[in-house]
Amino acid sequence: MDTRMNATATQSVQVPTQYLTFMLGNDAYAMGILSIKEIIEYTTMTEVPLMPACVRGVINLRGAVVPVLDLQVRFGQPVSPVTKRTCIVIVEVPGPEGQQVMGVVVDAVNEVLDIDASDIEPPPTFGARIRSDFISGMGKIRGKFVILLNVDSVLDLDDLQALSQALPATAEVG
Repeated sequence: MDTRMNATATQSVQVPTQYLTFMLGNDAYAMGILSIKEIIEYTTMTEVPLMPACVRGVINLRGAVVPVLDLQVRFGQPVSPVTKRTCIVIVEVPGPEGQQVMGVVVDAVNEVLDIDASDIEPPPTFGARIRSDFISGMGKIRGKFVILLNVDSVLDLDDLQALSQALPATAEVG
């Protein structure tokens, strides 16, 4: 009996059941809280040349240079205006040299919710406004769906690097 309980406890640790819900435009999204370090007020950023459009710039977070992505643009949508509720969610994602700290701009943070595995549906096979590999599932909350993001895929450093290298050269050497 103890063995079965330990296996169940181990499984629940691996799968996040708590999610931070937030808004991008009129759409509700969520990400597992295990990857979130903190939420900070929106601040001005230093723009970095030759970055993909989804990278708004970098911020100084207690002496560390942290790149900040605009999720709206990452999802192929226009930049949303900065309001009083706009925040930067600081997350940790796997990188080539270990964990990488990054920020993502969201229009508004809502709340942290527990979502049971039984309330999570698989991602839609078509019709989503973002890439299917960005979605880990659809969470049912109070009779509505919230898009559960696969943070590692959305913030994949190799994918972002490929976007950066695909930028057209605008300056000619001569």
